[in-house]
Amino acid sequence: MRRVLLKLSGEALAGEKKTGFDEATVTAVAGQVKRIVDEGIQTAIVIGGGNFWRGRSSNAIDRTKADQIGMLATVMNCIYVSEIFRSLGMKTKVMTPFAVGAFTELFSKDRAVELLEQGTVVFFAGGTGHPYFSTDTGVVLRAVEMEADEILLAKAVDGVYDSDPKTNPDAKKYDEIKIDDVVTQGLGVVDAAAAVIARDNRMPMLVFGLEGEDSIVRAAKGIVDGTRVTV
Repeated sequence: MRRVLLKLSGEALAGEKKTGFDEATVTAVAGQVKRIVDEGIQTAIVIGGGNFWRGRSSNAIDRTKADQIGMLATVMNCIYVSEIFRSLGMKTKVMTPFAVGAFTELFSKDRAVELLEQGTVVFFAGGTGHPYFSTDTGVVLRAVEMEADEILLAKAVDGVYDSDPKTNPDAKKYDEIKIDDVVTQGLGVVDAAAAVIARDNRMPMLVFGLEGEDSIVRAAKGIVDGTRVTV
């Protein structure tokens, strides 16, 4: 049975507003995820917190506290998105590496795998639970722990380019690239810590544009419209 971990950016879920939530955008994403879950693809999801908080917005805020605010932003995102998923008839569970009262369930690999095998969409919120680690690291860590077949990175651009396609019309898109080359060329797919975990544990990634038609469905089925990052 195929198992994937889908990474969504908070900004993407905010739509044109760039902050907060855009229900139409989230509902469209939910519709695609429901299709792949109904076909038996086990699906876990990580959502960034950029629609609420990005790093240290003020030098008056300690880095540890700033990162904690970011972790809580991802919890809010996962609770909201999971409810939209539920409105379409999916079973969901939000898990965090730290206690959030009765809002979420504490992360356990065994419990998460059990839920995935039951067809529940599992949201991994709160990153790693520690400061100084990005959402990228949380994504790769959870994918390795869940023994996922692949990480699906839904981006604002439709793959990995040798330079920013927004500023360079001649930017070259890669169909396939090694994770080490992503790091050495500074292509910014994931940060260095996440790349090392992916490389050492041989966790492949597929980078694709979220806005493409049926983009999540196609990526979950292994259809490459973007860039395959190999290890």
